[in-house]
Amino acid sequence: MVSQSQKDKAELFLQMHHGPDILVLANSWDVGSSRLVEACGYKAVATTSMGIAASLGYPDAGVMRLAELLPVVSAIVGAVQVPVTADIEAGYGDTTDDVVSSVKAMIDTGIVGINIEDSVSLSPKLTDETEFSERIAAIRELSDALGLHLVINARTDAFYTTSGPRDEKLAESIRRGNSYAEAGADCVFVQPVWERQLISTLVKEIDAPLNILANPGIGGGMPPSVSELQELGVARVSLGSGVMKATLALVKKVADEVLGQGTYKNMQEAMTPPSDAARAYRMAIGLGA
Repeated sequence: MVSQSQKDKAELFLQMHHGPDILVLANSWDVGSSRLVEACGYKAVATTSMGIAASLGYPDAGVMRLAELLPVVSAIVGAVQVPVTADIEAGYGDTTDDVVSSVKAMIDTGIVGINIEDSVSLSPKLTDETEFSERIAAIRELSDALGLHLVINARTDAFYTTSGPRDEKLAESIRRGNSYAEAGADCVFVQPVWERQLISTLVKEIDAPLNILANPGIGGGMPPSVSELQELGVARVSLGSGVMKATLALVKKVADEVLGQGTYKNMQEAMTPPSDAARAYRMAIGLGA
């Protein structure tokens, strides 16, 4: 049963893709990181499948089972007040019916949006364009039947997987993006792209709000700043797995230093001033700033 609160949050989240300001999402992976993101002032919480998988000891390659993802997402939804959108990888299903069933289970957690991608584990072969469009249409049909406007962010991985020059990857991304939008996607996610001209072309040629990734660990560069992306017409920017990877990198740096040198410089620097570290902790456990 979809509550009125869930429906209202879905409409609010949809509006965020059409507002005067770009939607910025610092993807989180558990209750603590999600509460911290919310307390920092973000308008919505977006999960990272790589982050959740890593927290369970899995690679981000479709290894994590839906049954393991659901309680994590449900806990996040219950811990924050803002809309939550979930990364569901390729949809957790081999057929359209399977994917729709997975999305229904995700909706039952209280989410109001999904991110779904047209490749499995970044396979060199993309999911057939028509088949993926049919999956989006089926998800939209389910959403409509529930009286909920689930915000569908459809990701195309043509730049990841398609061989050949970037202009061919661009053409495929545009074609697929428009197919997915026509099928019912509310936003199209193209990654990894960072060149201003390429981003500008995507904005102009795809008939839907555009989502861009800002993550130095993926691709060969970083996109322009948030303000510059907004000027280019980008509707949504995600940090993806970036925050999670930065957190793990700090853990490794601190652990390596203590074990190898017996000193605490990296930990001390990260917790300076101590009041900021204490404040972040309070925010993560829901005690506010």
